[in-house]
This record gives sequence, C-alpha cells and structure tokens, in this order.
Amino acid sequence: MARYQAGIRTEARIIDATRELLGEVGLDGTTLKAICDRAGVRAGSFYNLFATKEDAVLRVVKDAIRAVDPHPTGDAPDSLHELVEAYISFVTGQPDVARVYLKIAISGATNGSLGDSMKRHHHRRVARFAAAIARENSALSDRESEARAEIVLATLSGLAFMWLLDPAFDFAHRARLAVEAPLVAH
Repeated sequence: MARYQAGIRTEARIIDATRELLGEVGLDGTTLKAICDRAGVRAGSFYNLFATKEDAVLRVVKDAIRAVDPHPTGDAPDSLHELVEAYISFVTGQPDVARVYLKIAISGATNGSLGDSMKRHHHRRVARFAAAIARENSALSDRESEARAEIVLATLSGLAFMWLLDPAFDFAHRARLAVEAPLVAH
C-alpha cells in the first residue's frame, strides 16, 4: 500500500511540475529534464508513470478541461450554453494550459499519440456539441446537428486563436456573441 501511495505522490509531483513549467516556459521549454528536476524525480520514475513528455502534457490539458466540464461523468445531458461556457472557462480560467492546447492544435500534431489524442478529443467534443444542438432543435437531422457543432467549435477555436495572438482580445464576450448568431438559433 505504501508503494502505491508513493506512486500517486510522484505522479502528482510530475503533473504539478508539468503544469507549472507550461505556465512559466511554455511547451517548448517544458522538457523531460525540466519536469524531472522540478518534480524531484529521476527519468526512470517518470517513465514508470508516463510513456512520454507529451503524455504528461496531455494529462495536464485533460485535467484542465475536465475541471470545467459541466458533466464530466456524463450523468446529465449538456446544453449548448453549458458547453460554450465550459470552453470559455477553460480559455479564460486556465490561460497557460489553454495556450498550450491551442499551440498543439496549431502545430498540426497529426502523428503519434499527441495527434491521435487531439483527434479523439475533437470527435468527442463535436459529438457532445451536436447532441446538445439536436436537443435544442429537434427539427435538425443528425448530420445538420453535427455540421452546426463543427461550425460552433470552429468559431470558438478561431476566437481562441485570436486571443492567443492578442491577449487583450475579449474572447469570452465574442464567444458568447458568436453562439447567439442565427446559425445556432432554435
């Protein structure tokens, strides 16, 4: 039992170190060595818990997204409003992690576990947005709901990219305005 608890504490130190480094030096400066040094662990201990540095980074991003998820256990249906507010909360409430997430998306991470994870996340997010849109407008077909979900997410992502370029850009206000547009109206 003590060995298990030590592993949990080591994992938490690695995640905390990764989160701190991402905020301080960004994705490029968050090296395996820097994570291990900050967490006070050896590379072998790191590799006992994570296959790659990218896995630790993804864990930080997933934890941040889960923290603002309106229904992380899937115990209730999402509304479009809740999902949009969660996206806004992620970007504005966890700006360092949101910047890393956006930079990964911009970099075109299309190969390997990082790219696969980003694609799976996108497909799950589209499905949740599409289901929320369908519940709010039952006249839409599944295909129309999915297309609208893609458009809403593309709009939110585009606004988030603008915020990435200009931190003074009022992302939250623009995101709320965008989803009030006739495209997603009932």
